[in-house]
Amino acid sequence: MSIVVTGATGHLGRHVVGQLLEKVPAGEITAVVRDASKAADLAARGVRLAVADYNAPETFDGLFAAGDKVLLISGNEFDKDRVRQHRVVIDAAEAAGVSLLAYTSAPGTLTAALADDHRATEEVLLASGLPYSLLRNGWYHENYTENLAPVLAHDAVVQAAGEGRIASASRADYAAAAVAVLTGEGHENTTYELSGDRAWGFEEYAAELSRQTGKEIVYNSVSPEAFASILTGAGLPEAFAGILAGVDVSIEKGELAVTSGDLARLTGRATTPIAEAVAVALKG
Repeated sequence: MSIVVTGATGHLGRHVVGQLLEKVPAGEITAVVRDASKAADLAARGVRLAVADYNAPETFDGLFAAGDKVLLISGNEFDKDRVRQHRVVIDAAEAAGVSLLAYTSAPGTLTAALADDHRATEEVLLASGLPYSLLRNGWYHENYTENLAPVLAHDAVVQAAGEGRIASASRADYAAAAVAVLTGEGHENTTYELSGDRAWGFEEYAAELSRQTGKEIVYNSVSPEAFASILTGAGLPEAFAGILAGVDVSIEKGELAVTSGDLARLTGRATTPIAEAVAVALKG
């Protein structure tokens, strides 16, 4: 039996594996990766590696074993039918008879197009009959704090979210929730709405950046169309820029401001404040 993590060398996956190593023996962890060379550090710590690709279903044949607990981290290839990719993993898990499949989904309140693949994947998972846990991850601090260069260059936070608020949390927070589910008991057939303890707005975010940098940074709220244009001008594909602009529309509606408390309850601690994430990013 093993705890299997797909997308293990991605941003979230590395946090999950790192935190699992603090709780269970390395030999009980299987990291599913596309490129074994990118996981050499994990192998050196005793983690088992499995090379597989969402786009090649045959690579998942025999990868899972009966009793495994699996974390399916949603793919990030928006142009390659993510639901089909996720179905590959779910089908392989069903054939093996795993004891739990946890999936990193999107908040139940989110109506933006970004949520469509997640809702469809949830339907596939529930139809499979597998014991499941839906980890409906809210927005990540790092979606903003890892993209500070243009903010600091122009002394402005530019979004299309109006006065909307976000109950975001750090990747490490969401990883801790996944680890709690994978290593705990009684999480079969559960749905967790995961979010930060406190929602914040972009005026507040700009003020926090100003406080920590000593610069005067303002928040400029623009239309979704203008925001999408800015993103494509920065090199993002048009389709993805549209998805992000759609998320901002949802933020303005309050769809990402929900604070359920599930994340803190699962991890047993308060979630990371946005100010702390800003401080880490500025040091980085």
